[in-house]
Amino acid sequence: MHDRLKIVYEDQWLIVADKPAGLLSMSTGKREGETTAYSILTGHYGKIFIVHRLDRDTSGLIVFAKDQDTKLSLQENWNEAVLERGYTAVLEGKIEDEEGWIETWLYEHPKSLKVNCYPIEERDLEAAREGKCRYADRNGWKYASSHCRRTGYAESGENAYTFVEFELETGRKNQIRVQSQWIGHPIAGDRKYGAETNPIGRLALHAGKLSFIHPWTGKIMKFSSPLPNSFKKFDKHRQ
Repeated sequence: MHDRLKIVYEDQWLIVADKPAGLLSMSTGKREGETTAYSILTGHYGKIFIVHRLDRDTSGLIVFAKDQDTKLSLQENWNEAVLERGYTAVLEGKIEDEEGWIETWLYEHPKSLKVNCYPIEERDLEAAREGKCRYADRNGWKYASSHCRRTGYAESGENAYTFVEFELETGRKNQIRVQSQWIGHPIAGDRKYGAETNPIGRLALHAGKLSFIHPWTGKIMKFSSPLPNSFKKFDKHRQ
């Protein structure tokens, strides 16, 4: 297997891989012949199917299917099948709250493809959790929910950072990145969503935990990925 992509688990239906930062999950079509996690696995296994994606600069666990039926079974029941989606992030600034929930609307602009975050009014919260929006002109707005837990602080030069564990209740595009910006603490290294510093030379976001119900065996599958070395170097300064 390619040294940039590690296989964490494999059976006759599934592949769970550990993707490094800087490697696309799948080609965007903008650059012909670009190496991606999908192309690496296709070269090794033949035809495979991507179940979900990680941003290019996010490292961690990603799932592929070996056949169309497995892909569809997982994708069509993803929210019910997935039991845990855990991420580690280093956010700019010092966050006082120990833990809490971030619940917002997310909307991806069709031209810029940048995701924007909007507050949910208290009176709309219950409906939003059911995927309903009472504003007819807000087609494409999606409810997004993340649980956050502060795990420590760090300093680099004059800059302060907060280590945060995110558990996703919903899995929207750029969810953690845009919600972090929305609370005023962008992920370190995330220039797209407001970061001013880059202490580890990459987006400081890692998909470290994933558990789901196997679509055919019904077993609970649990996987973890250790923090990359770039995080560990920064982690030495954790307080």
